[in-house]
Amino acid sequence: MTQHIRPAIVMIMAMTILTGLVYPLSMTGIAQLVFPHQAKGSLVIRDGKVVGSELIGQSFTGDQWFRARPSATTGTDPNDASASVPAPYNAANSGGSNLGPTSKALIERIAADTGKLAAENPGMPVPMDLVTTSASGLDPDISPAAALFQVPRVAKARTLPEQQVRDLVQQHIQGRVLGILGEPHVNVLALNLALDALSRR
Repeated sequence: MTQHIRPAIVMIMAMTILTGLVYPLSMTGIAQLVFPHQAKGSLVIRDGKVVGSELIGQSFTGDQWFRARPSATTGTDPNDASASVPAPYNAANSGGSNLGPTSKALIERIAADTGKLAAENPGMPVPMDLVTTSASGLDPDISPAAALFQVPRVAKARTLPEQQVRDLVQQHIQGRVLGILGEPHVNVLALNLALDALSRR
């Protein structure tokens, strides 16, 4: 019986070391050498402080900021551990609202958000990504149309010429990967950091 158990134990130990230690450590080391920025979370650092990640959206609420897509992520209610509360861009609880297209709550929420945005920029069609959440709830990017839609509000709040802010948005439009994958998009954090730098000039 021992002759059957010993090889099994040796195989389990060998595979545990190989797949649980050697492989992950070697992949981490290669990633750190080849893609050091991405391997460390694509962190954005300003003045020696981490201000966010290129991959995780943030909640910008003032009129002076470009805003990301709505987020449906939640967190634990501090007053009741069995309940949850809205926690936009909560990277520890990534997910969508799971509301279907016929959901009354979803329809009412989108209609209310669309009404607010339409009042903010009359006569302009409201881009869909400004009123719908992403599947992860953490999307850091918006469409160029969504960024350009917000230009009048941001320019007014910062007392900047609209054309100057519009030009800044155009400079931050990222194209498709390899020219074919994905859609053109704007990273909201990068745009807001550039906007802050522009305002300080």
